[in-house]
Amino acid sequence: MPKEGHYINRSNWLRAAVLGANDGIVSSASLLVGVSSAGMVHGNVILTGLAGLTAGALSMAAGEYVSVSAQADVEEADLERERVALIEDPDYELSELAEGLESRGVESDLALEVATQLTDHDALGAHAREELGMFGLAGQANPLQAAGASALAFALGGGLPLLAALLAPAGSRGISVAIVAVLALVALGGGGAHLGGAPRWPAIRRVVVWGTLAMAVTAFVGHAFGVLA
Repeated sequence: MPKEGHYINRSNWLRAAVLGANDGIVSSASLLVGVSSAGMVHGNVILTGLAGLTAGALSMAAGEYVSVSAQADVEEADLERERVALIEDPDYELSELAEGLESRGVESDLALEVATQLTDHDALGAHAREELGMFGLAGQANPLQAAGASALAFALGGGLPLLAALLAPAGSRGISVAIVAVLALVALGGGGAHLGGAPRWPAIRRVVVWGTLAMAVTAFVGHAFGVLA
C-alpha cells in the first residue's frame, strides 16, 4: 500500500456528498436563472429558490436512504445465503474458495491450504471478501451516512446560488447566479477529486460543462416563457 494510503474507504460518503452538492448547485442555479430570465419579481425568485432548496435537500436525503438501503438489503441477503451454504455444504464452499484463489494466480495446493486457513479463521468473512467483494460483514452500504451527506451537501451547494440571487441587483441577477454557480462547481470538482486522490481537471471539466449546459437550457426556457407571457 502507498505510504499516503488509499481513498476507496471514502467512496460511499464522498459519492453521496459530491452528488448532493452538484445537484444542489446545478438545480438551484438553473431554477433561479430560469425564473429570473422569465422576468419574475425579486421576492418570488427568492421564494422559489428557498422552496427548491428545501425540497431538493429532503428529496436527496430520501432518495439516498432508500437506494442505499436497497443495496444494504441485497448485501445482507447474500451474506445470509453464504451462512446457510457454509452450514449445509462446507466442503463445496471450501472448494469454491480455493478455486477463486487459484483463478487469481495461486497454485492449486497452496490455494487449498490458504482457503482452509481462511475458513478456520473466519469462513463467512473470507467468502464475503472473495465472492461478494465485501470488506466487513456489515457490508459497505450505510443509508444514514449517505442520506445525511447528500442532504447537507445539497443544502450547502444550493445555498450559494440562492445567496447570489438574494444579494445581486435585479438587472444582473441571472448572470450573477450563473457566475457563482460555475465558481462553486469548479471548487466542487477540484475538492472532490482531491479528497478522492483523483486528477482535478477532468473532474472540474465535467461538472462545469454539464452544469453550464443545464443553466443555459433553463435560461432559454425561462426567457421563452417570459416573452410569451
